Amino acid sequence: MDIELMQRVAPFFLEAAWVTLELAVLSTLLGLTLGAIAASAKLYGNVVFRSIATVYVSVIRGTPCLIQLFILYFGGPQIGINLDPFSAGVIGLGINIGAYMTETIRGAIIAVDSGQMEAARTLGLSKFQAVRKVILPQAARLMVRPLGVNINAQIKATALVSAISVVDLTYTAQRYIGSTYKPFEMFILAGVLYMVIITLTGMIVSWLNKRVAIQ
Repeated sequence: MDIELMQRVAPFFLEAAWVTLELAVLSTLLGLTLGAIAASAKLYGNVVFRSIATVYVSVIRGTPCLIQLFILYFGGPQIGINLDPFSAGVIGLGINIGAYMTETIRGAIIAVDSGQMEAARTLGLSKFQAVRKVILPQAARLMVRPLGVNINAQIKATALVSAISVVDLTYTAQRYIGSTYKPFEMFILAGVLYMVIITLTGMIVSWLNKRVAIQ
């Protein structure tokens, strides 16, 4: 193993790791937002909103994330959607993880006592207000750990954006393999940085889970 080479290219991999982290954070926030909206629509929306949410979840979960990224980035310009690689990566990954988070959030909401909704409605809150102010805050305590699993999967999924030229860890490893012909060292370095990000994320999720458990 060429340790000296790994040390020499490490700064470039650290820059790429920051891009990977940005992708993961931004796409996860988008996914959480879409998941909360779709879960609420499936549980409390009218037939139109329930149908839209159901189709969204079915289509996204039924097709590969890589194909979704290709459609958004390469196919988007045909219908007037022109996105740079990073934006396409964030939106594509966010839409994808949002479908999985929909079911995670929906399960947590179902676990909240149905009497909470009735009590909120009795106090004069609209259905939307009841969900936002009463149901979701309680459900949040139940979804921390499952969402942590989704977030870890999302960090790994960021490797797919290398296929649309986002300079993340995977893309950087592939680029340096082409110039150094050292695939083992490059992928080991990328793998270690992925593992560091995932480990730190797991620690944060565990801390949050403990915090909500004692409240």
